[in-house]
Amino acid sequence: MPPFIRIQNISKKYGVLQAVDAVSFDLEKGELFSLLGPSGCGKTTLLRILAGFEVPTSGLVEIDGQNMANVDPADRPVNIMFQNYALFPHMSVFNNIAYGLQRASLAKNEINHRVEDLLKLVHLTGMGERKPATLSGGQRQRVALARALARRPKLLLLDEPLAALDKKLRSDTQFELVNIQEKLGTTFIVVTHDQEEAMTLSTRIGVMNEGQLVQLATPNEIYENPKTRFIADFVGDISFVPAKINRQDGDYWLMDAAVPIYAACEHNLEAGKSITLAIRPEKITLTPEASGKINEFPVRIDDWAFYGAGTQYRVTGPGGIKLKLFQSHNQPSNAQLRPDQIETGFIHFAPESIIILEDK
Repeated sequence: MPPFIRIQNISKKYGVLQAVDAVSFDLEKGELFSLLGPSGCGKTTLLRILAGFEVPTSGLVEIDGQNMANVDPADRPVNIMFQNYALFPHMSVFNNIAYGLQRASLAKNEINHRVEDLLKLVHLTGMGERKPATLSGGQRQRVALARALARRPKLLLLDEPLAALDKKLRSDTQFELVNIQEKLGTTFIVVTHDQEEAMTLSTRIGVMNEGQLVQLATPNEIYENPKTRFIADFVGDISFVPAKINRQDGDYWLMDAAVPIYAACEHNLEAGKSITLAIRPEKITLTPEASGKINEFPVRIDDWAFYGAGTQYRVTGPGGIKLKLFQSHNQPSNAQLRPDQIETGFIHFAPESIIILEDK
């Protein structure tokens, strides 16, 4: 079976600007896929190409086996939900959702039935007669989603769908969006610059930078095994330590940094090569006293911030190594740590927690 969506070598140029550069990937039916990247990386341009609002300079787009090259936006099995929701302020919630169905000349009873089903799906039952101005931001977002789903598209494109919501509502709505997508089985492509949003929503993530797709993988793979320093730095907090490969020592590789560091690696490395070691804050443990564990060294505590579930520290180790670490308050071993009372300590981390980045 061919993939449900096939993107082959899609490029888009605006004069000398290469907005999208030879991007290729396949999606299966029913995926909730995110295009993640910073502003200007090409993700929204790629979304607009899928919708038919932009014509690619080169490349092929197929949806459900059909080449979209000469298919107008209105004729594609695609709908798009815009960041600003674009609701009609003079229309009721019901009529906003029904608008596309009325334009398609569906029977009135079919429209009523479908709109009521959608209101129930997005938890807005009984609000059909209200105007958008009387709704909260989260409710307007759900009206926009219901309207985008009304014509039952095979593919729904969502451009920064939660950007207008506050942090707590955005977090709650992420789970609602996943539940709705799972109930319908519609393929979703979400464009976002929010790493947490992409991680929460997606079955897979495509990370874009400077018009290129630099990694496509599951959220766990993107976080734990980023291919490049850019991806490691863009997705979540991380610290970098420059080092050189020394030699294999038992099960680990010895790395020469400001202090010796042991790292786990399943493939052979080139001795003497300069690399970057990366480690996530939650993988580092801070203690008041030395414990004798591997990859342990003293640090000076430069700064700290209380985050409710834990404390974020910035520390400096031998040779000026700068690290960020996060200590959960749920760990009994952290009960003796009082950030307002300690200036120095010891950190340690497992060799398996280190990411080895060979790109420059």
